[in-house]
Amino acid sequence: MSTSESLRAVVAVPLSEEHCRLIERLEPRLELVRDASLVRPMRGPADWSGDPAHERTPAQQQAFDDLVDSADALFGIPDVDPAALARTVAVNRRLRWVMTTAAGGGGQVKAAGLAPEALDRIVFTTSAGVHGGPLAEFAVFGVLAGAKDLPRLAQQQADRQWTDRWEMRQIDEMTVLVVGLGGIGAECARRFHALGAQVWGTTRSGAPVEGVDRLIPLDELVSAVAEVDAIVVTLPGTDQTHHLIGAEVLSAVKPGVILASVGRGAVIDEEVLLDALDDGRVSFAALDVFETEPLPTDSPLWRHPRVLVSPHTAALNRKEEERIARRFAENATRLLDGEPLRAVVDTVEFY
Repeated sequence: MSTSESLRAVVAVPLSEEHCRLIERLEPRLELVRDASLVRPMRGPADWSGDPAHERTPAQQQAFDDLVDSADALFGIPDVDPAALARTVAVNRRLRWVMTTAAGGGGQVKAAGLAPEALDRIVFTTSAGVHGGPLAEFAVFGVLAGAKDLPRLAQQQADRQWTDRWEMRQIDEMTVLVVGLGGIGAECARRFHALGAQVWGTTRSGAPVEGVDRLIPLDELVSAVAEVDAIVVTLPGTDQTHHLIGAEVLSAVKPGVILASVGRGAVIDEEVLLDALDDGRVSFAALDVFETEPLPTDSPLWRHPRVLVSPHTAALNRKEEERIARRFAENATRLLDGEPLRAVVDTVEFY
């Protein structure tokens, strides 16, 4: 697009007026259309899907659909519902860009089952990288919790038991393997490097990443895990990454390895992980994501003494909405100026 053109963008998920105005200030050429009365109210910070108990009247639903169908671009998948995305893509030929509010929004696009023509016509982007800092902090927290044996400390405190001292591990004496050096993985690498760890990272491109001491081709993952003290998983969920951390990898790890997971739950085979926890191959696992969410109440992960369960909340931060709004404005500027957009979804592997 030329710099003289404008872009009609419709806010298809809850977004505060404050952040709408921020987007307009950052990119004045953007016509940002919103109607707060038509979107589901947020129940908490960055609750993009809104309250599921909130129902539109038939007239409100028609008004919402009409609004969405008038867009050149969408801030968010309508109601964070792949079926709603498929509906508007089918009727709105002017739609050319959709930004998902989720970093892993490629999975939502895949679930919409869009035709190849639509995938060619519309650019899909995600908020990938926006959540890198908070998720990297959780990864550091998880590895530290394993290194300092947080479960033992918590149990002894609960029992008011003062035992003999025991040795704790130090991060600056550890080798940490970051599986996936995208936006989140790069932030993890930077933080572990700053703490003095030897940092390895898997790569497909072979491009150097700040703070990474050794790049590991993915086809060498099995041999690499035998040499590291901690594994941090940041990969998106795709057909290619499904159960990548499974029997072959977890049978090869150095005994006592610590695992932290902040990517997508399907990357780890949870049944195999439980076996590895039980026999000591994995000494501790800090998990923010799971194969099935919410984590079923009968999952053994809930009660395993060496597992820390986080309900996919590590990325949630009061600044998340602002960061995503800024990303949308930045990509709107890029689109209007004919420049490549950031965090474009690969519509073959959907990440």
